[in-house]
Amino acid sequence: MKIVAVCGSFHKKEIELMLKFAKEEAMAHSIEIAEVIWVPGSMEVPLALNRAIGDFDGAICLGIIEKGETLHGASMGNAVLKSIVDLQLSHNKPIGLGIIGPGAEPQHIEPRLEPHARAAVNAVVVMNNQ
Repeated sequence: MKIVAVCGSFHKKEIELMLKFAKEEAMAHSIEIAEVIWVPGSMEVPLALNRAIGDFDGAICLGIIEKGETLHGASMGNAVLKSIVDLQLSHNKPIGLGIIGPGAEPQHIEPRLEPHARAAVNAVVVMNNQ
């Protein structure tokens, strides 16, 4: 099984760590993350997924949407998450969600890096076997 990872680069240091955990988890399940696509932030993840997913058995997306002083992050996050669900349905391929937030505060980020990354890969594994 070959999947693509779409990664938001706004929090690049943290997302690189998430990608490392995702690759470890993928290897444990004999899955190859055959391509990594970096996009500016989580808002651009759905477009990159839509362009790439046809060439793969599934995908994971990794990113962070922080809580801001306004509702911008929440609104953007809701739009991104809905778009990812719509892409799963339209392509009939699993997409593992490894986006922390929306609404993540600084203290929420580090403890969630590994579990969210591994859960994204595991979602693809489970749904590929359904």
